[in-house]
Amino acid sequence: MMPANEYVEVRNGGYYVAGTRIGLDVVVYDFRRGRSAEAIFEAYPSIGSLAKIYGAITFILEHPAEVQAYLKDQDRIFEQLKAQYPMPQEMIDRFERAKKEAAPRLA
Repeated sequence: MMPANEYVEVRNGGYYVAGTRIGLDVVVYDFRRGRSAEAIFEAYPSIGSLAKIYGAITFILEHPAEVQAYLKDQDRIFEQLKAQYPMPQEMIDRFERAKKEAAPRLA
């Protein structure tokens, strides 16, 4: 496990922006998509300060291999949960219908 710091903490087997319920993976994926620290903070104001976003980004940049291993592990857990608790076909059908209905409006 990676060492935590004042901006990132380890809790319940996961990494979080310190003092929040926002997972580090949220910041990682937004940052990798090109979102600025300001845009991430605007999307998640419950983080509390822009400094925490910059601190989390610094943590991500200083521990790239560990962060990648953590994300891979999170993906593995997610896939296990999906297999263990599959979505009912009725719900899948509802999502597909909603997606088709929304497509013309989004075009």
